[in-house]
Amino acid sequence: MLRLNVFIQVSEENKAEVEKTAKELVAASLKDEGCIAYDLFKSSTREDVYMICETWTDEASLKAHSESVHFTTLVPKIESLAAMKLEKFQF
Repeated sequence: MLRLNVFIQVSEENKAEVEKTAKELVAASLKDEGCIAYDLFKSSTREDVYMICETWTDEASLKAHSESVHFTTLVPKIESLAAMKLEKFQF
């Protein structure tokens, strides 16, 4: 299985749009084959930080997700509004 933790740092002016877009991404991604979990969290210690935690059954599922229409449209939108950092783990 694979775990991705995606950290999103966003300015106050873009926060509402990033949160809305991230929630759309979560809702669509939960329907992807091989998706075990896909959650959005807001930091309780930093107002400007969100995190998306994803768990996938395998690389093939993650690859299909990264090529999906919702991913290829929503992730670039978030990237245009905020800084993103990805950490990937296998277990």
